[in-house]
Amino acid sequence: MSLIDISPPAFDLDIALAYATPDNVTGKPFYRADARPYLHPKAVECLGIAISLARPLGLRLKVFDAYRPVEGQWALWNASPDPEFVADPAKGGPHNRGVALDLTLIDASGRELDMGTGFDALTPRSHHGRTDVPLEAQRNRLLLLGLMTAAGFEFYTNEWWHYQLFNARDYPVVAQSELPSPVMD
Repeated sequence: MSLIDISPPAFDLDIALAYATPDNVTGKPFYRADARPYLHPKAVECLGIAISLARPLGLRLKVFDAYRPVEGQWALWNASPDPEFVADPAKGGPHNRGVALDLTLIDASGRELDMGTGFDALTPRSHHGRTDVPLEAQRNRLLLLGLMTAAGFEFYTNEWWHYQLFNARDYPVVAQSELPSPVMD
């Protein structure tokens, strides 16, 4: 099964792959600087719906991660082996199957909406349903949750930014060698 590149202009998204920069939980990039985001065709279909739902609200989606090679999963696990936030790479997670993405909402000016914590903040405050984040952040999280679930994605309760297809583990792990352009060196 081929994964699909979800980069603009084919998709009206802002792409900011966090793992291609040192601004992530590992403190160093482990994706190539020219890495591209990929998703399974079924996830692409749901993403298209989410994009269409956000547009009339004057919002767009900003993607931090999509398909993640197992090697990248190991980099995250080695930096933070906490199964509350990082899937065990020995089993493969939804990102390794191309059926998950990490994202936020941005306004018409390209500014991220306040979500109460940053992306990849490995803290209980990143969980859905938190009332100890500002009210605006609670609303923004609920808005993202509504858009993504209406589009056909399932949410992960511990991370406001993570959405995946239902029954994610029913999809096979995708080897980086199956991609048209590598994500990692």
